[in-house]
Amino acid sequence: MMTGSGLGVFLLGVLAMGDLIAAMFFVKYWIRTKDRFFFYFIVSFGLEVVCRYLLMYTTFNTESEPLVYSLRLLSYAVILVGIADKNRNIIRRILFQRS
Repeated sequence: MMTGSGLGVFLLGVLAMGDLIAAMFFVKYWIRTKDRFFFYFIVSFGLEVVCRYLLMYTTFNTESEPLVYSLRLLSYAVILVGIADKNRNIIRRILFQRS
């Protein structure tokens, strides 16, 4: 059961498809390199796809709903964790540098 206007649902579907394509793009590089940085982006874009489908197929018709907002926040947090993980040696060197 879809809610909302036809154009709004169509645009959410386009955004979900774009997020899915981005996730598949990162899957290709993750398989090739086994770098965790790409895996974090796969998880983030996967959460974005789930968020878009929640907006399309449930009664959550606004992005300010707590579940949708929480998923979006978690998606961005995963990206930040991935960036921190990629740069953990540099961060450790800066924080624990002896003067």
